[in-house]
Amino acid sequence: MASSILSGADNFKLLSGISPSGSSFLGSELHLKCLPQKGFVNFRATRTLRPTKCSLSASRPASQPRFIQHKKEAFWFYRFLSIVYDHVINPGHWTEDMRDEALEPAELHTRNLQVVDVGGGTGFTTLGIVKHVDAKNVTIIDQSPHQLAKARQKEPLKECKILEGDAEDLPFPTDTFDRYISAGSIEYWPDPQRGIKEAYRVLTIGGVACVIGPVYPTFWLSRFFADVWMLFPKEEEYIEWFKKAGFTQVKLKRIGPKWYRGVRRHGLIMGCSVTGVKPYAGESPLQLGPKVEDVSKPVNPFVFLMRFLLGIMAASYYVLVPIYMWLKDQIVPKGQPI
Repeated sequence: MASSILSGADNFKLLSGISPSGSSFLGSELHLKCLPQKGFVNFRATRTLRPTKCSLSASRPASQPRFIQHKKEAFWFYRFLSIVYDHVINPGHWTEDMRDEALEPAELHTRNLQVVDVGGGTGFTTLGIVKHVDAKNVTIIDQSPHQLAKARQKEPLKECKILEGDAEDLPFPTDTFDRYISAGSIEYWPDPQRGIKEAYRVLTIGGVACVIGPVYPTFWLSRFFADVWMLFPKEEEYIEWFKKAGFTQVKLKRIGPKWYRGVRRHGLIMGCSVTGVKPYAGESPLQLGPKVEDVSKPVNPFVFLMRFLLGIMAASYYVLVPIYMWLKDQIVPKGQPI
């Protein structure tokens, strides 16, 4: 079995990188045509965990403005998107088959597990969780009351605890949950590393965190709109965030709509499921500085409006991409690349 070190994930060793087709996985920058589009990557720490100090929590570079990667813009973005989210967005980017496949690594094997769904939104992912876990043991948290209103209307979620809250500052005691699930939320976190650190904190020892999110595009036009809209991490960034937070047994599983036929150059709003295990009780060994974003700070209304509108325009591109890929799937004969 071939093995390699994934770029950006120092001190980690590839234990199993075999895709269903039998080829080894080498990382997001190299898988355009010659490498498999789905599969697992398994990482294990090769050194003792030590507290990692950062003077200030990392922020996005200025070259990638990501106009909806602020809590205030995201709040209003979902104020309107919540109306059509389950009927317009999910069918193109986050299907039931994808959801069930992405949740498999979370190991939801026991109905009495205590599970938190962070950024649970309308409850679409939670519906997949309660197939395996009793709803009374599931907590949904999201910053958007409009999204949560949709979740409350779903009958299978009536017994779930539903709260408003911040993924980067969860209102739960340390060592509370057996499983941490977050799907389609990390792309709106101003500070993803802080959110992953919180995932570590709220889990019990041996608990599993599962973060499902976008992957960065390689096609130039898709890359441009991705950088304008929100956070599209590279696969190695997910691994690095989990590693720094203190997780072990880190794995990355690639997912995507069936009609994409494995194509990932346009990026995917739901492109991977990353899991890690909490090895020790207590808080994460990672030490971060103060939050980068202060949501209580007044904003210039004109600047806010311009950011919001530009973000909406970029998001519209990604509503069209799955339609384009679906049409190509219908036209191009099966077995031929699209």
